Amino acid sequence: MVDGSRQRNIGPALACAAALFVLSSPSAAQRVDVASGSVVQAVTHLKAGEYVWAPEVAPEGPMLLIVNVATQRAILFRNGVPIAATSVSTGRPGHGTPTGVFTILQKQIEHYSSIYDSAPMPYMQRLTWGGVALHAGNLPGYPASHGCIRLPADFAKLLYGETKVGMTVVITRQQVIPRVAPTPTIVAQGNDDGTMQGGIIWNPSKAPEGPVSIVVSIADQRAVVLRNGLVIGSAPVSVDGPVTGTWAYALRNVDGQGQHWIRLTLSAKASPAADVPKTEWSRFRAADAFKRAVASIIEPGTTIIVTSDSVGSENPQPLTILEARQQ
Repeated sequence: MVDGSRQRNIGPALACAAALFVLSSPSAAQRVDVASGSVVQAVTHLKAGEYVWAPEVAPEGPMLLIVNVATQRAILFRNGVPIAATSVSTGRPGHGTPTGVFTILQKQIEHYSSIYDSAPMPYMQRLTWGGVALHAGNLPGYPASHGCIRLPADFAKLLYGETKVGMTVVITRQQVIPRVAPTPTIVAQGNDDGTMQGGIIWNPSKAPEGPVSIVVSIADQRAVVLRNGLVIGSAPVSVDGPVTGTWAYALRNVDGQGQHWIRLTLSAKASPAADVPKTEWSRFRAADAFKRAVASIIEPGTTIIVTSDSVGSENPQPLTILEARQQ
C-alpha cells in the first residue's frame, strides 16, 4: 500500500476508542464534544488530530464518507445525516490523493505497506488496488501521505467498526460542505411531483423502505425527511422557544399508549438517554398534512435531529460527486 509514514505499530494501544491517544505527530488525537453545535459546524473548527463522533443520531442506514482534500477534513453520513467528522492528511505534492467515487474494497485491522518499508497502516480500508486507502496515521495538519488518507487513530478504529466492504467513499477538492447527504442544496431540492400546499414536498416512492431520519433546521425553519439515505419529503416547521446546538430523539417503541421516544445523549457530560414527555412535542409546529405523512412511515429506530444549523451548504454551489474514477 502507498503511504510512507514511519509510525510505530499502534494496534494494541487502541483499546480505548474515546480516550486521548498520542500518535507520532505534532497533535494528539482527541474526540470533540458535539452537543453545543452540530457535526458539520464542528468540522470547520477541528484541529489536526481532532474528530467528532455522534452515531446515535442515525443508528441505521446507508453510509457515505466524503473526504475533502482542500480542507483536509472528512464527514461521515448515515441515512443521509452527518454522524461524524474528522481531520485528515491526504497525499502530498507529487503523491496526490485521487478524487472521485470509490468503494471500500478490503479491510484489515493490522496492515503494513508493501511499498514503503512495511510502514504500519492500522485499521486499513482499501479504496484502490493501486495503493490508496483509509488508515490511522500521522496528522501534521497538512497533506503528507503518499496518496492514502490518514485518520486519527481513535477515529480510524471507530470508523472501521461501522463500515462494510462496498461502502461509498467520495474524495473531492470542492470547498462546499454538505449538511445532509447526498445533496447539499436539499432545501431547493424537488420538483412538482409530490408538492403539496403550504410548501410541503412528499415523495415517499423515492425510497419505498428503509430507516427514517428527520432533520429539523431552526435556521431554515424547515424539516427534511430521509429514508434509506434519500430525501423523500420536506416542509416548513417552527419550534417554540430557544434552540441551541443539536438535539436528537429516537423512537423506542410504539404500543397501545402511543409512541415512546427517548432523547439521545450527545455529550459525554450529559445525563443518560431519557424518555421524552409528550408535552415536549407541543413545541413543534407543522402542517397537519405533513404530520400525518410522517406518522405513516415512522417506526421504532426512527430518529429526529433538531439543530440550530442550516441544512443547506456553506456554499450554494452544488457538490459534484464524480470527478475522476480510479480502479
